[in-house]
Amino acid sequence: MRNERRASPHPAGAAHAGESGDGPGLAVSEAARLYRWYRNARAAVSYDYDQVSVPDEGEAVTLVEEGSDELDVPDHPVVPIIYGDGIGVDVGPAAQQVLEAAAHATGRDISWMRVYAGESARERYDENLPDDTVEAIRRFRVGIKGPLTTPVGAGFRSLNVALRKELDLYTNMRPTYHIEGVPSPVTDPGAMDMVNFRENTEDVYAGIEWEAGSEGAEQVRAFVEDEMGFDDTIHDGQVGIGIKPITEFGTKRLVRKAVDYALENGRDSVTLIHKGNIMKFTEGQFRDWGYEVAREEYGDEVITEDTLWEERDGEAPDGAVVVNDRIADNMLQQLLTRTDQYDVLAMPNLNGDYLSDAAGAQIGGLGIAPGANIGDGRILAEPVHGSAPKYAGQDKVNPTAMILSGRIMLEYLGWDDAADLVYDAVEHTISSGTVTYDLERQIEGGEKAATSEYADTVAAEIERLA
Repeated sequence: MRNERRASPHPAGAAHAGESGDGPGLAVSEAARLYRWYRNARAAVSYDYDQVSVPDEGEAVTLVEEGSDELDVPDHPVVPIIYGDGIGVDVGPAAQQVLEAAAHATGRDISWMRVYAGESARERYDENLPDDTVEAIRRFRVGIKGPLTTPVGAGFRSLNVALRKELDLYTNMRPTYHIEGVPSPVTDPGAMDMVNFRENTEDVYAGIEWEAGSEGAEQVRAFVEDEMGFDDTIHDGQVGIGIKPITEFGTKRLVRKAVDYALENGRDSVTLIHKGNIMKFTEGQFRDWGYEVAREEYGDEVITEDTLWEERDGEAPDGAVVVNDRIADNMLQQLLTRTDQYDVLAMPNLNGDYLSDAAGAQIGGLGIAPGANIGDGRILAEPVHGSAPKYAGQDKVNPTAMILSGRIMLEYLGWDDAADLVYDAVEHTISSGTVTYDLERQIEGGEKAATSEYADTVAAEIERLA
């Protein structure tokens, strides 16, 4: 079992239909059941899907009321799934099998709605991200996806970024914790128990850039040099130019998500990661706006690190979350040297990308690192790793990251008992030595399993634990 600070990213106060404090599966009133059916029917028919079908069984996850992010979760939801590119055809079905086993073991079910993006979408729709896919996730609110490929310099937008922007999934959440039995390059991987909150919709990932030699690049250069006075800043010759927007709106909603999570899950601190010593008016502003949220919106629930030492001699009030900040490059060192001093990190997009991957390396690599993109009342879980096309269809890759991303999705639904079963079954399977090839070659006495065999073992372990 991991420590007691277990991740639980579902919205505070979410209503989960068919559940009470006594456990899952209790019937809701007939009126509530009929209302849910009506809303599900509206979700199914209010958009005319082109090449996908809404499952005959299952119900839509819906909002308790419009304008809130509290969810009404049936015991048998419809969940869109994108297998993705490359090894998605291997890890997607493996995750489905394990998540279904956890749902069944706790008296629930999942109806999967297969939707498409990337290569599989181009084959069906002749486009990378069809409306069918975006609308399915928008309407059913809870989904999971495998890896999608974006070639470097290929001239088209990242599909991962496009999905996040289209659905306003503004928070990328990556819980980072070590699973017993997973080899790690550090001596104490168990010290890592961190949750990273990365802003998902702006920064340099906004995609506002111009290719070297283009008319747009020359126009921006002329404006910067002639109108703004930076005439000696850019070297002569061709130049590629990009813009780095950091907004008050985007920053504050990300920091709220991180602080809310810390308060709801008994975490001790939220650290704002930035490079504000150099980028003073973008990342420096991220830091300042983050502190504004802490000081102005949370009262006694939050205390800044400066106040903690100036007024309380380092003694935090009971239950309060400490908000502090660190420079991004220094934080890369502290991930290694002071791992256990950090709890929840809140970061702009680019810093979050770097730091989340670096943290993942300490707990065994991206093959086991889960993640999820979260908005207001909506989630799209996804593993951190890439598509690894050379291994596609070989039934050999590690599906743990996809499975544990599904675990975050279960927690978002409020199915903490099912999520716990997934974690415990994965940990027991790995610690007993049944692993895929990537871990087997690092573990003395490990038993190499195919992707499907590993999923079979985890699913069987769920049944045993239940």
